[in-house]
Amino acid sequence: MPKISWDSGFKRVYKRKVKGSPQLKEEFWEVMALFEKEPFHPELKTHKLTGKLKGLWAFSVNYDCRVVFRFLAQKEVLFIDIGNHDEVY
Repeated sequence: MPKISWDSGFKRVYKRKVKGSPQLKEEFWEVMALFEKEPFHPELKTHKLTGKLKGLWAFSVNYDCRVVFRFLAQKEVLFIDIGNHDEVY
């Protein structure tokens, strides 16, 4: 179970994203519960990023929403960004 921290930019974008979408908020928290138990669960589609985002990872909240994060330690992650594919990549 990793310790999860939220970057200040992530907090700001998260609030803006879920403000008009209660469904996204609910989906996010369901996926968060799964991520806390098993960050590499197949349903999350957790994967390494490449190119300018090398060193970062991402997982899917739903078909169109991704969370970008960084491992700070083996059991500690920092959430960096949330949004659709074009917004975060």
